[in-house]
Amino acid sequence: MKLEKVLDNLNSFEKNAFLKIIDSILAKTPKNSKAVDQILSDSSRDLKNMDNINIVKVFNLVESEFIKCIKGELGDTSSQFDILIDIVTRDGNSIMKQDWFARHYEKELNSLNKKLKEFKKAIDDEKSGISDARKRDYRIYLSCIKTAFYNDDTSNLERKITSDELSIILTLANELGLSQEEVKLINYLIIPVKKQDIDEVINELRTIGCVFYSKKTSTLYVADEIVRVLRKVRGKEVADKYFRRVLKSLREPQINMICRQHGLDWRLPLDQKIRAIISEGISFSGIFMNDIHKEGSNVTDKKKEFNDFCEKRLMITPPLKGTLLEEKIGNLIKYFEDLEADEKVGISVDGYDRLVRELDENLKGLNQLVRSEFELQEEHVLKSAYLLDYNIKPRDILELIPEKELAEFCKFKEIKTRGDEILNILEAYKDADNLYLENYENIGFRNLLGLKESGLIVKEAELGVKFEELTKKIFHLLGFNVNEELRKKLNTNKDLIDIVLDLGNNDLILIECKTIKESGYNKFSAVSRQLKSYTTLAKHNNYKVIKSLLVAPDFSDDFIKECGLEYELNLSLITASTLIKILGAFKSSKHKQFPHNLLMRDVLIQEDRVLKAIGK
Repeated sequence: MKLEKVLDNLNSFEKNAFLKIIDSILAKTPKNSKAVDQILSDSSRDLKNMDNINIVKVFNLVESEFIKCIKGELGDTSSQFDILIDIVTRDGNSIMKQDWFARHYEKELNSLNKKLKEFKKAIDDEKSGISDARKRDYRIYLSCIKTAFYNDDTSNLERKITSDELSIILTLANELGLSQEEVKLINYLIIPVKKQDIDEVINELRTIGCVFYSKKTSTLYVADEIVRVLRKVRGKEVADKYFRRVLKSLREPQINMICRQHGLDWRLPLDQKIRAIISEGISFSGIFMNDIHKEGSNVTDKKKEFNDFCEKRLMITPPLKGTLLEEKIGNLIKYFEDLEADEKVGISVDGYDRLVRELDENLKGLNQLVRSEFELQEEHVLKSAYLLDYNIKPRDILELIPEKELAEFCKFKEIKTRGDEILNILEAYKDADNLYLENYENIGFRNLLGLKESGLIVKEAELGVKFEELTKKIFHLLGFNVNEELRKKLNTNKDLIDIVLDLGNNDLILIECKTIKESGYNKFSAVSRQLKSYTTLAKHNNYKVIKSLLVAPDFSDDFIKECGLEYELNLSLITASTLIKILGAFKSSKHKQFPHNLLMRDVLIQEDRVLKAIGK
């Protein structure tokens, strides 16, 4: 769930701990302080009084400083912070009830204690399956942790690993090629594991800004933006679902090489090996740097193999840039980061809903598979809105399904099987009508690149007409009588009204639609002449225009001011993003027709006020 939506679900008290951390960062003049000051000067200087959209903007600008704050907490050896981060950053754990989180915490500690006994025994046993070279790596790292933790005794200080010591130790772990799980096990051989009260654990995470907690619903929220930050802190380069995608695209002998390198059982079934690699926290970049390559492979061979894998197996186009192998791997990580941050679903939300419903009807056990893989709490999870709150997209679901079952589903639904079956299924459920609605703002901004990325090809000359058509559809879905016959009757060769909403009793709302390439529509004099002419036209035909609306993707400040001074038109402005959000809220409200009085008050329609009103 995006940070803005999480904040919308909380009261002011529940946001306080997070806002205090942001305030403390701002007090130390962060590197983006000028951009932050611009946001603060445009609204309240007090974060508590700012709207959630601006809080998110400020957070994005101070993310690097926020990461430093979190890294400082890792040095507190009593916090079990690494264990807690590993729980809350898993794909399905961004929203959890308190009892569900408590269950995860207890399960994690029990698993850790069991692994610690097995790990210590394996290190000490000369006949264990761990190679002598690997045991040597473990002992080197173990000695360094022991020194860093106990060296405070000589100064009669509390035992603690400082941030400087931690950065050196993490560098050592990276150079030794240790996985997150190996590092965690060695750390807890030295630092005792103690179970803490779950309320204390939640409060600790809340105080440092990692989670939000709603006392009313007993729910923990970890915003998508914060999940990405916590992954960076733990050195986890990509989300589990993308790591799974990569591992499933590798050949099984390469998976076996990764397992042997990190002491995992390579004889297990493929899906279990993949699950083990992910849960071990093995370095994503490390598998491409070393793990999957035969001994003696030179850098040129590794680069060629990596390029072929990305282009032919992952089918990433255009090819990833980079001269060095490290640069290429970094760009693959960036590709997945951008994919995760992208709000586009790939198909329409309605198409996603239809896809999961029909998958559920045809594939036995899919609901349980998704629940298990993403550790989701609800009984029935195959609902698009629910899955999107966890940032689980259509492809993430399809990648869980065995190839044989996917092929059977394609055959049953008469979807072509030549080429990539997952891409074929996504194409079949694209649902272009709803996809256009979801790209309504991109069409308003005449953003051809954004439309192309969403799989929509529109000629630039057609964008204005398409924006008008979609605006009509939105108002129709809001329950208005979009009277096309009356519009054609009123229009002349000179005056062409875009949209007429017929309220009955000869009362009309006239709507004008404008697309722009640059930010901020600013041609007030031209549009005001148009609308005055339309109002006169309606009056001559015995109709009363009770409201004029101008819909555009954005408006300049000067345009809004001029509109506020215009008293003849009774004109209000509404942005494309506000209109589409109103439609989304209306669909889940109790109203059968949108109350048009909500459009009568503001110069620029206030999104928050309208959404709150129809949500009652």
